[in-house]
Amino acid sequence: MATVTRSTVINDPVGIHARPAAEFAQAVAASGHTVTIAKGDGAAVPAGSILSVMGLGVKQGDTVTLNVEGDNAEAVADSLVETLLKAE
Repeated sequence: MATVTRSTVINDPVGIHARPAAEFAQAVAASGHTVTIAKGDGAAVPAGSILSVMGLGVKQGDTVTLNVEGDNAEAVADSLVETLLKAE
């Protein structure tokens, strides 16, 4: 089983707030993959949990890192990064 890592900078002026966190967590759940998200060098949290994602306190300019485990992890990771950036 492959593990893929992707990092991206959040450009939304209000960071990852309730709506983008919910959209992202739903996309993670729908992917069926094991996904974590971390802010900077901080601890990774389950990306399928809206409260965990919001609890990171991601603000504009912060870098987040996703780790995706599972078959087709490359495509899932790319899709989840797009979801994060689109939700801004």
